[in-house]
Amino acid sequence: MPITYFTNKDSALLLIDHQIGTMQLIRTMDLEVVKKNTIALAKVAKIFNIPVIITSSQENNFQGPLIAELSEILPEEFNNRIKRQGIVNAWSDNNFREAVEATKRKNLIMAGVTTDVCLVYPAISAVNEGYKVQAVLDASGSPFEISEETARQRMESAGVVLTATNTLIAELTQDWSRPEGEELINILLGILPTTSIIT
Repeated sequence: MPITYFTNKDSALLLIDHQIGTMQLIRTMDLEVVKKNTIALAKVAKIFNIPVIITSSQENNFQGPLIAELSEILPEEFNNRIKRQGIVNAWSDNNFREAVEATKRKNLIMAGVTTDVCLVYPAISAVNEGYKVQAVLDASGSPFEISEETARQRMESAGVVLTATNTLIAELTQDWSRPEGEELINILLGILPTTSIIT
């Protein structure tokens, strides 16, 4: 099967449930890493004018509000976010699915704050409906290693492409000499670990 590379012209970004309460469930990734990568994805989408759909679940309950940076980077998308009332699989929410369809993009970049609940189900559901999906695994995490690993295996078996934030940024950029190249490199540098193995 030929490999399809995503571009800024044919992709949409879906940010699912990056809420401050839900993020506290993550144990398999550092929370700051998840947050930095989510913010980086939002910034890259802004630079490339990639359509972004943001959704949340029960903001007034344990899940809490979305991370504030999303409202600063993508104010319009944040204000138009799909507020789900409890549906686990975002794809099963008609408003969310219709918002995705309205982008007319068949390549979906998905980041869901928990891999094992928020990400796995909509990623597989979208593939089942003919979309190509890349799941950004370092913008999510899980409470347990076993649930993280099984969710990854389940997505990959269903045809979801697993990726990481830096890999995706490079894929969308393709050429660092493009007009936005320096800005994109700065975003990439911003998600690097603070410690270095170089002495």
